[in-house]
Amino acid sequence: MTLDSAPSAATAAVSASPLRIPTVRPATSADDSFIEELQAIAFGPGRFSKTAYRIRERFPIDPSLSLVAEVDGTACGSVWMTPVSIGGINGWMLGPLATHPNFRKLGAGKLLAREVTKRALARGDGQFVMLVGDRDYYCPLGWEPTALGNIEFPGPVDPTRVLLFAEDKSLATTLSGPIAAWKQG
Repeated sequence: MTLDSAPSAATAAVSASPLRIPTVRPATSADDSFIEELQAIAFGPGRFSKTAYRIRERFPIDPSLSLVAEVDGTACGSVWMTPVSIGGINGWMLGPLATHPNFRKLGAGKLLAREVTKRALARGDGQFVMLVGDRDYYCPLGWEPTALGNIEFPGPVDPTRVLLFAEDKSLATTLSGPIAAWKQG
């Protein structure tokens, strides 16, 4: 199913589901076209010029941390994670996170953000999850603003939108340096 046909399929799924509770599962290669089309709908053609896409071109996403949200078996959202290092500390950059317009306000995006962050940090080999996003959306989920300008991106980013989730709450103010490749060993 493509997103072009999703509105009628989504409408049918919505009317068939009284609860509309999202669930999360690992993405598979069968989800590739859904994710590509979803990102096109959510972010438009300008998404390729954003600094976050430059980071993902330099440092590939971790497919084991690529998740899809579903409502009654219908894919409705997705999230990716990119392994990065900042100031010699390993972590991940969350994004893109997108939910299909027909499934917004059900909590799928927040569920994806929480679950992918929990899975990443549970591995124990990274200390943070960083993103560029809306404070009103992410801060109630535990993300904190970073010190303005401390994290150096390979292009323009609004520093007030750079947020960090970490067990060590001091990292939001102390993490500093350019975004680099994951440090091995």
